[in-house]
Amino acid sequence: MMNQNFLQGFGMFRSLWVALLLCLNGFAHAQTAIESVTGTVQSGAEVVRIDLSQPLAALPTGFAIQSPARIALDFPGVANAMGRSTIEINQGNLRSVSVVQAGDRTRVVLNLKTPAAYKAEIQGKSLLVSLETAVSTNVAPATAFAENRSRDTAPIKDLDFRRTGDGAGRIVVSLPNNQVGVDIRQQGQTLVVEFMKSTLPEGLRRRLDVSDFGTPVKTVTSSQSGDRVRMVIEPQGLWEHSAYQSDEQFVIEVKEVKVDPKKLTQGTGYNGQKLSLNFQNIEVRSLLQVIADFTNFNIVTSDSVSGSVTLRLQDVPWDQALDIILQAKGLGMRKSGNVLWVAPKDEITAKEKLDLETVVAVQNLEPLRTQSFQINYGKASDIAAGLVAAGSGPGAGVTPSRILSNRGSVIYENRTNQLFVTDIPSKLEQVQQLIAKIDIAVRQVLIEARIVEASDSFGKSLGVKLGGGGTAAASGDQPGIAIGSSYVVGSAATTSGNFVNLPSTGALGSSTPGQIAFSIFGAAADRFLNLEISALEADGKGKVVSSPRVVTADQIKALIEQGTELPYQVASSSGATSIAFRKANLKLEVTPQITPEGNIILALDITKDTVGQSTPAGFAIDTKHVQTQVLVENGGTVVIGGIFTEDQTESETKVPFFGDLPGLGVLFRNRARSTTKREMLVFITPKTLADKAIGR
Repeated sequence: MMNQNFLQGFGMFRSLWVALLLCLNGFAHAQTAIESVTGTVQSGAEVVRIDLSQPLAALPTGFAIQSPARIALDFPGVANAMGRSTIEINQGNLRSVSVVQAGDRTRVVLNLKTPAAYKAEIQGKSLLVSLETAVSTNVAPATAFAENRSRDTAPIKDLDFRRTGDGAGRIVVSLPNNQVGVDIRQQGQTLVVEFMKSTLPEGLRRRLDVSDFGTPVKTVTSSQSGDRVRMVIEPQGLWEHSAYQSDEQFVIEVKEVKVDPKKLTQGTGYNGQKLSLNFQNIEVRSLLQVIADFTNFNIVTSDSVSGSVTLRLQDVPWDQALDIILQAKGLGMRKSGNVLWVAPKDEITAKEKLDLETVVAVQNLEPLRTQSFQINYGKASDIAAGLVAAGSGPGAGVTPSRILSNRGSVIYENRTNQLFVTDIPSKLEQVQQLIAKIDIAVRQVLIEARIVEASDSFGKSLGVKLGGGGTAAASGDQPGIAIGSSYVVGSAATTSGNFVNLPSTGALGSSTPGQIAFSIFGAAADRFLNLEISALEADGKGKVVSSPRVVTADQIKALIEQGTELPYQVASSSGATSIAFRKANLKLEVTPQITPEGNIILALDITKDTVGQSTPAGFAIDTKHVQTQVLVENGGTVVIGGIFTEDQTESETKVPFFGDLPGLGVLFRNRARSTTKREMLVFITPKTLADKAIGR
């Protein structure tokens, strides 16, 4: 009886299993499949025809990339029934078509020769994909960035211009809805964007001059053109553009193309391979899967990621496209190797906080160790003060710090210049790495200075003595002319008196000018005229060179000084006097800083004092002072400053009226002129020293 019941039950189970297999087999036969792919030319355009076993319910999602030129279409719930995965076409711009099935999804990839846009259309059980080709003219054809799906005309909400962090110009347009069609084309050196079925309010019909933003964009002009809003962007230089739309916000960016022959890939910021996407209300999880398939990254999506987005991208790097998707839905991303974890930002923050709390909890349970560190070039006390939050005095510093853990402590010993650090092993390793970087020999710098003081002086003085006289007794000598200041007749000497006495006064400190005299007398030598002309012309040049030099460590102030201390009396309020001293020195004070490129920044303070003239209160001090900061290449010389002075003096002494007579006036006046030029120049030459050079 039992066996009979068992056989009946087994028979019923077998019947149900057979029925289930038949149903599954029927379902498998009813699944939509791609039966053939062909390429044709219709009305001058290349068309790819994809025949399926059943009509598609909606257009497949797809994206395009530029290098290599491809168009990918995804068919969910569709199988490959052709029996092969590659179809060679080699017609026009189309090389071949690849059909790859992965699970319950099939991807059709159109391999092109050059990048091209496409349009997809469902006709019965077939899908027609038309490739758009550009016409070789000066005006690029309009690119249908987004097809118009809006029936009614609506106004543009807002238009704004911004500068991105990498110096690109970003134009942001707030659309009335996500159904507005957008066309983009390059016309000469300008970029034209048209928004179909749109109007532009009067407040937005303007020309924006954005050249002061420091981007490639000079102007942005917006106007109404029929039932379209026309925006003309005028860039300058070498540039490229990218555009994307997230729901109702359309963004177009224009950035400079920077060519660096040393770099394999040009540009900065987003450097991913460019792609074009056009999706209407696609689920975010599906969109992330498209990015994952394109980049070969493994994307792990959190269960809390949901919702859909309308997204249009044209020639946008894939890493920028991923950022746009994440920003649009408030998502964050964390990368580990070739795996990307995508989740809401709050969830990522909470997980990272939990991970940090776990690490802290483990550190609080981890056993402590003590390790000693020998400090070679620095001071143990200074390094210990840097390891803790606040500096410690002699002895041990045990204050927690950002380097040590909460249980860590440090003790330094000045006699042996050692550190003793107690902490968990991971923190001890960080301390060891830190000490290895900071406990190094300080580089030395030799600073040579040449202080040159040059002087150039010129002086000229011209004077005259004019007088007359007679003889003491008559003489029988013949009249004549004598050269000299006096004339003797026999034993009688002439007597003379100068009625004009304006001789040369000398020049540049000289009091012995050259002189020449003439005497004019009569036959009896009782009347004569004396004329004495004195003149001096002097020219002097001088140079004083001071050359101090000093060696110091990097970022350590050095001072070298040499000169004289002058005494002077100082009176107190009680009337008592005392002797004080003031310096007349040559002083060089310098602080060098070696840059990572090997150049040297010098903070200089140079003083050149000399003893001046004597006064009743003591000697005056002539001071020359230069203070500055300069950047000099290693071993180079720079002139950091100069003081130039020029003194000109002209004087004239004359007899009234007679000194102004034409021609004869020179016999009744004295003239003197002097010019003195002084200049100080400072030459600085810094040199970094190697260890061997320091020893020598």
